Amino acid sequence: MVHEAVLILGGNQGDRKKLLENAKKALVQLGELQVESRIFVTEAWGGVADEPFLNQVVVLKTQLVPLRFLKQIQQIERNLGRRRYVKWGDRTMDIDILFWDQNQIDLPVLKVPHPEIANRRFVLEPLADVLPDLVHPVLGKSILELLRECTDTTSVSILEES
Repeated sequence: MVHEAVLILGGNQGDRKKLLENAKKALVQLGELQVESRIFVTEAWGGVADEPFLNQVVVLKTQLVPLRFLKQIQQIERNLGRRRYVKWGDRTMDIDILFWDQNQIDLPVLKVPHPEIANRRFVLEPLADVLPDLVHPVLGKSILELLRECTDTTSVSILEES
């Protein structure tokens, strides 16, 4: 069975743009990349990290089951230098599963849809870039509606190509 995984990639340490590219190269080993948003520069969220992040949403078709997929993306994070010291802290790469098909998953290690989607502008902006009409299966609102209602004032802008 083929599943659609909607992911957000992000990091604020090292060569952020190259790390995003390397993450996508690794992800295509897990499935077929369908679409990717533009890259967004985002202010650190959560009051812990120091430097701005680069974030990007990608949609991947995969035959893996959710927990196996999660283990694989956590390995990609580690391969790209991720160390989990401080929640919401600085990192080279973070890959989160935002949506898995239109399913709801509620396990200790995996919650899908990601429970913080509606509260984070740095997630909603790149999501709206590629899936503006996607309806959140729990909240019953489109990504554009959630973005309009979002009270997060964190700075988010499109990365200017050089």
